[in-house]
Amino acid sequence: MARRVRSGRSGAALVIAMGTLAAACAAPGANNPQPQASSTPVSAAPTCGTAPVTLNGYFETGFPLPKALTAEFTKQHPNVTWNIREDQFAVITQNAPRVLVDNPPDLMRLPQVSELVKDDLLKNLDGYAAAFGWDKWPASQLEQLRLGPGGRPRGEGSLYALGLNVSVTGVFYNKKLAARIGMSTPPTTLAELDEALAKAKDAGITPILQFNGGATGGLAFPLQNLMASYGPTGPINDWIFQKPGATIDTPSNLQATQHLEKWVKAGYFPKDANALDYATMMSRFIDGQGLFMFNGDWESGNLDKQMPGDVGFLLMPPAQQGGKLAAMSAPLTFGIGANAKNADCAAFFLDWVATDKQAREIGVKVGGSRPMGPADAYMPDVASDTVTASTLTAGADLAKDNGSMDFIANATGSIYAKSWTPQLQKLVAGQQTAPELLKKVQADYADQTEGN
Repeated sequence: MARRVRSGRSGAALVIAMGTLAAACAAPGANNPQPQASSTPVSAAPTCGTAPVTLNGYFETGFPLPKALTAEFTKQHPNVTWNIREDQFAVITQNAPRVLVDNPPDLMRLPQVSELVKDDLLKNLDGYAAAFGWDKWPASQLEQLRLGPGGRPRGEGSLYALGLNVSVTGVFYNKKLAARIGMSTPPTTLAELDEALAKAKDAGITPILQFNGGATGGLAFPLQNLMASYGPTGPINDWIFQKPGATIDTPSNLQATQHLEKWVKAGYFPKDANALDYATMMSRFIDGQGLFMFNGDWESGNLDKQMPGDVGFLLMPPAQQGGKLAAMSAPLTFGIGANAKNADCAAFFLDWVATDKQAREIGVKVGGSRPMGPADAYMPDVASDTVTASTLTAGADLAKDNGSMDFIANATGSIYAKSWTPQLQKLVAGQQTAPELLKKVQADYADQTEGN
């Protein structure tokens, strides 16, 4: 789903760099840009063998989940060690093509994948899917990770990535600050949310603590949540998946952008939002400096640790009472470089993350999200008074309403850094209007997808 860098309090995060696999395995994932690997399944799934292996990876900084998973993997498979490189998501977004060409990792945290597939930089995973049985998992888990020949369309075709989990985004809130304004239960409509924001402002509380600085700003989170409140998710997913004729400039999306503009003009965001980075946002929220924060369940474990019992979570309420729930929900995406040296071991690790009992425990308790994997896979118990329990329930509710959509930042490789972020920064600065913002993003999207 999108950009993530965690507060320094949540612990160091990692990025994994991987080296040489000595074990001789079948190669179901041998690089094959044409989507034909699935037609030739191997007889046995590959493993990491028993000879020493160093896996090279390139991961996003600020997240304890990959570190916890790789540590447990090495504990269970002591012949495997990790060589880890890490960068912020904005840097990965810019560096991904060059890294995959110059020094292809065995495992890499991926930004938008269409261009990477178009340029044959990612390994086709269809052979692994057949060998490990991934193609028997619920199809919706893998939809966003499938691409047709040349990287289009998304949502169908061959598999080019997996997720460490399936994340859900929504709205975290500080329960103590909520009590100060008389908010005893979460808002159930957009109007009720607006009322809470106004009360917070009147009480001298920052209504929405949201970062919007850097190359990948955070106002795209509340904007897409507002899009979910006002309109259907189908056209948004069509746009993200680059379906012919799709546009982001729709009447309901205009209503959403105008609503965000009202929030900006009402002073509901920090005055320094355009200078605020993700880590500072998290630090301020943990310090009790804001009522609401639009973010994802990857922070659940961190908030349960830093603010036990003091944080709630809700999916963005619909504009009308009883409306369907919708939200950004996507795998925490990882892929294998097309020329990775240790592809089989990396694929074995991805399968282990989804199927090993201890790995799934870590995925829930550290990552705060539901792991990928078979529909009947083990799920650990979570205390009912935790925010992790709330985010897991929200994910289940979202699935019931079939309201999942990918992140608008994932429509093209550069739409986040070169269009959404600067346009939303201009909106905050009073230099852009809602109608012109959508027109500009759509024009940028057309330029970036022309010829694909």
